[in-house]
Amino acid sequence: MITDYLKDFRISLLVVLIAALIILDILFGGPHILHLGVEFIGGTQIPVQLEHSVNPSTMGNLLTILQERLSTFGLKQITVEGIGTSEVYVTIPSVSPSEVQSTISVIESQGVFQGIVNGREALNGSGLLSGSIGASQPVASGGNVSWAVSFFVTQQAAVKFSKVVFGQGNQPLYMFLDRPNGAIVLFNASLFQSTSSSGANQTAVLQAMQLAADFGNATLPIEIYNPDLSNVASVESFFSVNRGRYQSVILPINAPQSLVANLTSQNYTLDYVTPLNLTPVITVNLQGTTQQTIVNSWPAVGLLSSPILSPGITNGSVSQSYQISGFAPPTLSPSAQLAYATNQSNQIASILKGGALPVHVIVGTPTTIPPTLGSHFELISAFALLAAIAAVSITVAIRYKRLFLVVPIIFTTLAELFIILSIIGLIGTIDLAAVAGMIAVIGTGVDAQIIITDEILVTGAEHTLKLKLGNAFFIIWADAGLLVVAMLPLLFSTTLITIIGFAESTILGVLFGAFITRPAYGSIISKHYSKQETK
Repeated sequence: MITDYLKDFRISLLVVLIAALIILDILFGGPHILHLGVEFIGGTQIPVQLEHSVNPSTMGNLLTILQERLSTFGLKQITVEGIGTSEVYVTIPSVSPSEVQSTISVIESQGVFQGIVNGREALNGSGLLSGSIGASQPVASGGNVSWAVSFFVTQQAAVKFSKVVFGQGNQPLYMFLDRPNGAIVLFNASLFQSTSSSGANQTAVLQAMQLAADFGNATLPIEIYNPDLSNVASVESFFSVNRGRYQSVILPINAPQSLVANLTSQNYTLDYVTPLNLTPVITVNLQGTTQQTIVNSWPAVGLLSSPILSPGITNGSVSQSYQISGFAPPTLSPSAQLAYATNQSNQIASILKGGALPVHVIVGTPTTIPPTLGSHFELISAFALLAAIAAVSITVAIRYKRLFLVVPIIFTTLAELFIILSIIGLIGTIDLAAVAGMIAVIGTGVDAQIIITDEILVTGAEHTLKLKLGNAFFIIWADAGLLVVAMLPLLFSTTLITIIGFAESTILGVLFGAFITRPAYGSIISKHYSKQETK
């Protein structure tokens, strides 16, 4: 009996899709299978303090940028709320500590992009075309995992670039994101040992660091202290002389307390970084018979990568395509390298797409917030979905006085609901808006059920039945197309992010309903009544 139904490709396609989604839920759904929203499971609230008070226009711009950044980064449900004129609350669903930290990094970034050649700016974020920014898939080769973010720039920015890089063939293009201003880099001499694997000596490494830090009047001075503090007097004297010119110091988290106390007494702002981030990644290239030592990346100062300018693009030609790339730390395990590279490219792409923040922000300590609705509301939502399915099934059964119709209606509607839940739960977040969309899809589904059932219950020859079904599905597909078009503005909205879940679930439900579940429903009842007529 059941095998007779499964021979129909429309029914078997639905069964295969359900089986595939069950496997994906088990493999990739995580401990909770579905990713639920803050309303159901609580979340994390991140307070963000603005450097100074802003007007309503600037606050609105800031909120939009943060929403776009974090939504691009993969947090499907996010609430960014302005509090007064100088504070913002960012709320995300409960996530792992590593994801919270990644979110904080995205928020903290000012998003100021610069490409610098020989101390001159060749590119900046204002020239980037945000729609062209894309993160490539990590590539593993020779034990290393690379990441890349590609983008295009405006014609005006491309012309500027061609002029600045003219004659700079084989020189590095230093690509910075949030390069610090008014800062001094305090470097522990022992960290030079970490760069020795590149084959360059300490003098060459220091020269390369100074070249990377050079940028006209905004150059970042590099001051080096010995681990035994044998030169501490000269270091403290340097900071004393430059106290009016520079405001902050980038230093390792394990810097000597005596030196830290001295800098604090001189009213410097201290920006602590890990020794790993303070240590530049050095590469040595051969230019003929000469070694060229280059700082390839330097996280402490925002240096992402330093691609070498090919002579072919430094002869005055204009190009609009560029790429930022880099490698995951080789000390990580292969799986950790892959995760690092994926996170790095997604984070950079997200920040560049969002653009620069209009005001400097300071992120506070995240706090855990309880669910506003809780697990009790999960039951209420589930009950609402089941009640909608029951109402549709009973309505159609009463309308046609056919008890058999209840089973295929419930089966296909539950299948449709399962498909929506699985897809959104795996790639996004199931929030209240998504649940509302699911209920709406189930409610509107009664139209399709009635149209199909009306045509199938009309007695006649088989070719007439096929013709009637064709007419029915023409109406269903036309309605689906119109509804998808109506939902698209909500799906791609940058100001109505909180209801994107509604558009997502509605579009998924309509598409899978029109092309998968409702054809399966039509096949089930047509086969059943064909058998009834032949008896």
